[in-house]
Amino acid sequence: METDSSSFSTSQSYFKALAHTPSRLARRALSVSSSYEELSRVRARSGSDMQRSLRWFDLVGLGIGGMVGAGVFVTTGTASRLCAGPSIIISYAIAGLCALLSAFCYTEFAVHLPVAGGAFSYLRITFGEFAAFFTGANLIVEYVMSNAAVARSFTSYFGAAIGISTAKWRFTVHGLPKGFNEIDLVAVAVVLILTLIICYSTRESSLLNMILTALHVLFIAFVIVMGLWRGDWTNFTHSGNPQNPSGFFPYGASGVFNGAAVVYFSYIGYDAVSTMAEEVRNPVKDIPIGVSGSVIIVTILYSLMAVSMSKLIPYDLIDVEAPFSAAFSGRSSSEGWEWVPRVIGVGASFGILTSLLVSMLGQARYMCVIGRSNVVPAWFARVHPTTSTPVNASAFLGIFTAAIALFTDLNILVNLISIGTLFVFYTVANAVIYRRYVIVGTTKPWPTLSFLCLLSFTSIIFTLLWHFAPSGKPKASVLGACVVIAISILQIFHRVVPQARKPEFWGVPFMPWLPSISIFLNIFLLGSLDGQSYVRFGFFSALAVLVYVLYSVHASSDAEEDGSFGQKNGEILKESTETEDPSYKV
Repeated sequence: METDSSSFSTSQSYFKALAHTPSRLARRALSVSSSYEELSRVRARSGSDMQRSLRWFDLVGLGIGGMVGAGVFVTTGTASRLCAGPSIIISYAIAGLCALLSAFCYTEFAVHLPVAGGAFSYLRITFGEFAAFFTGANLIVEYVMSNAAVARSFTSYFGAAIGISTAKWRFTVHGLPKGFNEIDLVAVAVVLILTLIICYSTRESSLLNMILTALHVLFIAFVIVMGLWRGDWTNFTHSGNPQNPSGFFPYGASGVFNGAAVVYFSYIGYDAVSTMAEEVRNPVKDIPIGVSGSVIIVTILYSLMAVSMSKLIPYDLIDVEAPFSAAFSGRSSSEGWEWVPRVIGVGASFGILTSLLVSMLGQARYMCVIGRSNVVPAWFARVHPTTSTPVNASAFLGIFTAAIALFTDLNILVNLISIGTLFVFYTVANAVIYRRYVIVGTTKPWPTLSFLCLLSFTSIIFTLLWHFAPSGKPKASVLGACVVIAISILQIFHRVVPQARKPEFWGVPFMPWLPSISIFLNIFLLGSLDGQSYVRFGFFSALAVLVYVLYSVHASSDAEEDGSFGQKNGEILKESTETEDPSYKV
C-alpha cells in the first residue's frame, strides 16, 4: 500500500519508473530473501498472525482430501484400458513413489520455513524474486482454472447421483459463444459457500474436510470391497477379446510407465498442504507426518481400487469415461446392482468437495504470501484479526473462481491445467538441491548449477526419445545410454561437491539422489502432456513476465527503498540458524 506512493502515485511517476526498469530488474529479479526475513518482517506485513491450530492428523486429512477427488474414478480406467492393463496396480505404486519424492522436497522446505507461501516462498529464498513470482503466478492461474473445472464437474456427478440430468441444472444463453454459454449456478453456489467457510476459520475448514474425506473414503472402501467380492481373478490374466493382448502386462514394461504418467495426476493436491505450514502447531513433527503420510495412504487406496477394477472386468472392456460405474452397470440387470453407480456418484461428489476445499485453502495462502512480498498489491496479504485467515485473498480468488465456473465449459478448463503444478514440482526439487549445496557468499554456485542443467538436459533427451523415437533395439540402447549418463553425472557430483548445509530438523534422505530422481520424473511427466497445455503455459508465462516488468518489479523496488525489505541494492542476506524465529522451532 505505502509502496504505491513512489512509482504509482501519478502517471508521471509511473512513466519515470518504467524508464528505470532495466536497472530495477538487474537489482530485484535475482534478489533472494532469507528465512529470517520470511518468518519475521515479511510475515508481519499481514498484520495479524494466522492461528496455529492444525495437527498432523489435520494435515493427513487435508492431503487425502486434496488428492482423492473424482479424478481417480476416471484416470484408473484410462490408464488400464489404453496403457497398462491389470498392471495398472504397479503403475499406481510407481506414481505414488514419484509423488512421495516430491513430497519429501516440499517437506524439507516446509519444516525449515513454516510459512503460508509454499513453493513461492521456497523459491524466493533460493532462486530469487522473479523465479518465485513466475512459478507462483502460473500456480495461482492453474489453481483457479482447476477449481472452476472441479466445481462444474460437481454438478455432473451430483446430478448423476440423484438421477437428474445435468442439462436441468444448467441453462443456455444463446448470445454467448459455444463453450461459454452454459450457465452453471450450482457450481457458483458451491464455490461461494466454500469461500465463506475458509474465510471464517481454518480449523472449521479442516473439520469439514475431515468429515467429507471420511465419507469419501467410506465410499471408496465400498467400491473396493464390492469389486474384490464380486470380481473374478481370471480377469488379471485374460482379456475380454481373444484378439487383444492378454496377461498381467499386456503392453509390457513401457505400458506400466505410461500408465504411471497418466495416473500421477491423481496425486496432485498434496502440495496445498505445505501452504498450511504457518498454521501448524508443531511444524517439525506434524508436517513430515502429514505430507508423507497422506501420500502413502492415498497410494494404498489407489492401488486397492486398481485391484478391484481389474478383478471386476477385463481391461479391454473397461469404459474409459466412467470405468467403475460402467463396470457395475454391466452387472445391474442380472445381479441387481442398479443402485451401485449412484452410490459411486455420491462418493465422487464428496471427493469433489474435499479437493475443491483444500485447493481453495491453498490458493488463498499462495496469494497472501505473494502479497507480502509486494509483487502484487499488499491488500492480498492482510490476515483478518478475528478469523486469523487471509480473508482478502480468499474472497477475491473465490469470486474469481466462481465467475469462471459460471459460464466456462469443463472441456475448455481441463485443457488448461496440470502443467503448472508439474513445473513447480520440478523447480522445488531443483531448489532443495541448490540450497543444500550452495550458501550465497560462501560457496561457488556454478558446480551445482552445472549439475542441475546437465541432469535436466539428459532427462529431456530421455523423455523425447521415449515418446517420439520408433520402437526397437536402437531406441532401447539410446535410452539405456541416457540412464547411464545421468547416473554418472549424479555420482560425480555426489563425490566431488560437498553439501554446504545440513538440515537442522528434517531433510530429504539420500541427497542428491532422491531429489534428482524427482527432477527426472517430473520432466518425464511433463513430456506426456499435450501441445495445448504448452500453449497455455506459454501464454500465461508471457502474461506473468509482463505483469512483473510493468508492475511487480517497481512495487518491490519501492518496498526496498522505503525499508520494507531487508535487502538494499540487491544485497543478499546470509542465513544462520541463530537468526531464525525460535517460535517455530520445537
